[in-house]
Amino acid sequence: MSEHVVISGAGPNGLMLACELALAGVRPVVLDRLPAASDEPKANGLVGQVIRQLDMRGLYHAFGGDDGPPQPTYGWAFAGMPLNFLRVDDNPMYALLIAQPRLVRLLEKRARDLGVEIRWGHELTAIDMSSDAVTLTVDSAGHSYRLEADYLVGADGGRSTVRKSVGIGFPGHTSPVVSRLAHVRLPDELLVPGRGYEIPGHGLVPFGPNRFDNGTLILFPLEPHRPLLGTVEYGWTPGSAPGEMTLEELRDSVRRLIGVDVPIEAPTSPGVHALRRLDGTNSRQADTYREGRVLLLGDAAHVHSPMGGPGLNLGMQDAVNLGWKLAAVVNGRVPDGLLDTYESERYPVGERVMLHSQAQLALAAPGPEVTALRGLFGELADLPEVAGHLARLLAGSDVRYDVGDGHPLSGLMVPDLVFDDGSRVADLLHEASPLLLDLSNGATRSAADAWMGRVDVVAASMSDRPAAAMLIRPDGYVAWAADEFGADDADRLRGALTRWFGGA
Repeated sequence: MSEHVVISGAGPNGLMLACELALAGVRPVVLDRLPAASDEPKANGLVGQVIRQLDMRGLYHAFGGDDGPPQPTYGWAFAGMPLNFLRVDDNPMYALLIAQPRLVRLLEKRARDLGVEIRWGHELTAIDMSSDAVTLTVDSAGHSYRLEADYLVGADGGRSTVRKSVGIGFPGHTSPVVSRLAHVRLPDELLVPGRGYEIPGHGLVPFGPNRFDNGTLILFPLEPHRPLLGTVEYGWTPGSAPGEMTLEELRDSVRRLIGVDVPIEAPTSPGVHALRRLDGTNSRQADTYREGRVLLLGDAAHVHSPMGGPGLNLGMQDAVNLGWKLAAVVNGRVPDGLLDTYESERYPVGERVMLHSQAQLALAAPGPEVTALRGLFGELADLPEVAGHLARLLAGSDVRYDVGDGHPLSGLMVPDLVFDDGSRVADLLHEASPLLLDLSNGATRSAADAWMGRVDVVAASMSDRPAAAMLIRPDGYVAWAADEFGADDADRLRGALTRWFGGA
C-alpha cells in the first residue's frame, strides 16, 4: 500500500507535524515502536515562539494557557542565573507549563480528529529509498510488512533509525557531564512553602537551579508530594555510571554537592515517576535535514543540553515549518525544491540553540573562575539591551529567515496584531492557510486574484498598522510586506506568492 507521507515517531514533534499535514489535506501514517503513548515524564513545558504558533492554531487554551492571548514571561534563567525581562521591549519569551505525556495525548487526539492514522507498536526496521519513493519495512507483533511512501520523516529521537539508515552524519560534541533526575518524596516538615526545603546541616535549598562548587542541584515543585530533584556533575568519563539509575545513586550525588545526607525517598503516589540518568551531554546536529525523500525532524536532526528548556520550542517549530511545505509538494502545488528551504531556515536555528545551551553548560561549571564569570555575566544581563538579546536568543526569535524580501517585517514571525474590531491575526491562521492580510482598503486583492482559493485574502483595519499589507505563511512568518502598494509592490507580491505557494 502506498502512502503520501509516513512519520516515524509519535512524540510531540512527529504528532505536531502530522496535525500540520492533515490541516493541509495530507493525512500521514505515524509509526511508533512503543505499544502506546509513554507516561515517562520528560519535558515539563514549552517556551518561546512555539507558544505563539499554538495560539495561531487555536490550541493555546486547550493546552493549558490562561484566558486571552499568550502573555510574555518576565523572568527566566540562563545557566541557573535569573534573567529579568521587565524592561525588554516586545519581549518574545513565552512559557507554558505542560507535562510531556499530557502534551502527547492532546496532540494524539487532535491528530486522530483530523483523520491521521497512528500505529502504536509498529517499528520501522529498514528503509529502501529510490528517486520516486521510499519503501519501508515495519515490524509489529512479531510480523513484518512493507509500506511504500512518497516521503518519510524521521521524528524518532536522538538515536534515530531513520537518520542512521540513510547514512546522514551526526557530528558534534559530548560534554563530560552526568545528569540525574527523579521524582522524589521529601519530609513535609522540611518544606518551606513557596521557597524550598530546609535541609538539616546545610540550610535552605531554594526551588530552581542551585549551583555549588562541584555541580548544580535542581529542585522543582511541579506537582504536590513529588518534587523533581536533579543533579548535574562535571567530570564524567565513559563507564563511570553503569547500570540503571537508582535513588541511592541520586542520594550520593546530592551528598557530594551539598555535603550532607538528604532523606530522599520514592514517591508514594501512583503513576510513572521519573528516575533517569544522562551520561554525557550531547550537542550534535545532522549533516543535512534532507536526503532525497527522507527528512529529519526534532531530536533526529539535533540534540543539545536541556538547559533553558529549548527542546520542544525547537522541534515543534521544525514541524510547523516543514508541514505546510511538505503538504504543498505532495499536493503538487509547488516544486520539490521548496523542501530545501526547510533546512536552510531551520538549520541556523538549531545552531543557535546549541550555541546557547553549550554556553549555559560552561557557565554552570564548577570552579572559582566560572564563579567570577557568572558575576560579570549577571552585571551584563541587567542591561536592558543585553536582557533583550538573551530573550530573543532563548525564544528562538533572533534568526530571520531569508524569504527573498527586504521589508523589515519579512522573514520574522508576524507581530501579534490586534485589529480595530478586536480580532487578532492569530485568529486568521487556525486552519494553517497562507494569508494575504490587506490593511489598505483592499488594494492587494487584484494582484492575488490568480491565487484565490489557495491563499486567504483578508482585509482588516488598524489605527496603527505596521504595513499596508503582508503575506503570511502558514507557520506565521511574513513572506512579503509593503508600506504602500504600488506597481513594484504588486510585482514583488506576485513573486512571493509564486515562490512559496506555486505559480498562478
